Amino acid sequence: MPTRTVRRRMLPLVGGCAALVLALGGCSSSGSTTSAASPSAATAAASASSTAKVGGTVTVFAAASLKEAFTTIGKQFEAAHPGTEVVFDFAGSDALAASIVNGAPADVFAAASPATMKTVTDKGDAAGTPTTFVRNQLEIATVPGNPHHIASLQDLAEPGLKVVLCAKEVPCGAAAQKALAAGNVQVTPVGYEQDVKAALTEVELKEADASLVYQTDVKSAAGKVDGVAFPEASSAVNDYPIAPLTHAPNSAGAGAFVALVKSPDGQKVLTDAGFLSA
Repeated sequence: MPTRTVRRRMLPLVGGCAALVLALGGCSSSGSTTSAASPSAATAAASASSTAKVGGTVTVFAAASLKEAFTTIGKQFEAAHPGTEVVFDFAGSDALAASIVNGAPADVFAAASPATMKTVTDKGDAAGTPTTFVRNQLEIATVPGNPHHIASLQDLAEPGLKVVLCAKEVPCGAAAQKALAAGNVQVTPVGYEQDVKAALTEVELKEADASLVYQTDVKSAAGKVDGVAFPEASSAVNDYPIAPLTHAPNSAGAGAFVALVKSPDGQKVLTDAGFLSA
């Protein structure tokens, strides 16, 4: 109705332009401007509309090694979307994947390896194709001061040294096995832990002399452990994929959270935490 009113007012002014009005939709640039928004304006409007729809609780299942970085990103998300709340479940990726395929309600899954994400995608529980957003590699964590003078992966095989590893089925454990195989090193651990934070805690508490954890975990535990880099770690770099979930209770929030993780702001938080760019 508003468009018809504008045209009626223009007819007496432009007279014989009626044919052109019918053919071209208007006789001036101002007419075309009022009938359609520019692409940039439409994009901005769509973005604003999408932002306006984000609210409520966003539940994120994430690998334990993401705890510090994702907690910071979660605060950024809540600040950008007032009224939202990001709830995290940090654990071993395999345990989280099993929960998702068994119906646990979550909006986003961020795994520490493609293999654990595949558990979810094979069941059709990931919405779209997961995206690798960062990478991570191993480092040796020792008790402060490194009293056993551990300088290489081979040193972990020394008799009497108490080494804790992640369980073989979780990403940090699978990466540890790859690195040990690359160095032709055989280690008999005193225990296996179900996620990387649990393995790190054993060293922090001095229940173990050393462990193979991610370099990001060594960085986050600064002062509580020492880190020893080793060349074989390059043979066991883990890609971290992320995806919104098919049955997400908050699909708008899921998409917005994934977008923030992949944005320059999210990536800065992750690389500052020691993750490698994807």
